[in-house]
Amino acid sequence: MEKIVIAIDTMGTDNGSAYFVQGIAEAMDLYDDLSFIVTGKEEELKTYIDQYGCDKTRIEVVDATEEITCHDAPVDAIRRKKNSSMVLALNAVKEGRAAACISGGNSGALLAGGQFLVGRAKGVKRTPLAPLIPHRYGSSLLIDCGANVDAKPENLVQFAKMGSIYMKNIEGIENPRVGIINIGAEDEKGNELVKSTIPLLRECKDINFIGSVESRDIPNGPADVLVCEAFVGNVLLKFFEGLGKMFMAEIKDTLKSSVKTKIGGALIYKPIKKTFKRYMADDKGGAPLLGLKGLVVKIHGNSKDTEVRSAIEQCRNFVKKDVTNQIIRTFVEEENKGEN
Repeated sequence: MEKIVIAIDTMGTDNGSAYFVQGIAEAMDLYDDLSFIVTGKEEELKTYIDQYGCDKTRIEVVDATEEITCHDAPVDAIRRKKNSSMVLALNAVKEGRAAACISGGNSGALLAGGQFLVGRAKGVKRTPLAPLIPHRYGSSLLIDCGANVDAKPENLVQFAKMGSIYMKNIEGIENPRVGIINIGAEDEKGNELVKSTIPLLRECKDINFIGSVESRDIPNGPADVLVCEAFVGNVLLKFFEGLGKMFMAEIKDTLKSSVKTKIGGALIYKPIKKTFKRYMADDKGGAPLLGLKGLVVKIHGNSKDTEVRSAIEQCRNFVKKDVTNQIIRTFVEEENKGEN
């Protein structure tokens, strides 16, 4: 059985390292082929490893004497704080000691570290963040949600190709539908970026482009891959996350409003909670930074054990399906054709 090693940066988050170790323990119980390199405060991590009963033969603790915080300038932090938990985890991927890196720390620093330390694959112009977002019938890949606010049309075409590879291999969709997020269904609608990108997507033979997708239609799952530049994607992602929490809070308040609703609520609360759980972030894993030479996954800074475990499962699936190398091969072949 081939071991999959995942590096996990446990610092720079809202909730500390305990939830990371708890998530690791849960993943260890589920999968015998996983091992971990955990970077952070050594003594603290060892305490939690004992507390949660982790298999110590499958976990290496690397002490980090520096921390990248949310206040640090991203590029400067990666270059200057070489003994930070984030840099140590990224270097584990760069050096081939780990197949993937998970971090809930400074997003900008992680993006910079992915570029400078792990490195972009040959032929990849920009590396997008690509989380799964839920819809009525499953999930769509939102690409990009935070890495490239100044993307060009050719970047969005590459995002569409990467997203198609992801959804085919990870979600098992044979011919993923690709849509571009727009303010209308017609090709003439949208800003200059969208209008310039649409013809390129229509000409691309590597994807199944279905045209523009309006935001109101996204909850019904019109496309498997939703292409956009990072500003649009980030706003949409956070709106989805906030909407699910708002509806859950509204339902709780309604069910507690009278004796009758409390009685009725006792009967229906669990199925309602199960339904709304699909629209929360905790079981979707993280957002992989696609197009690198190795796998880097960003999770929320306030992630708990469930989110950490889900991200670990996501990395395991990604590695077993060899998605990173499939993306690399696709763009290397294109680059070589262009050179010839």
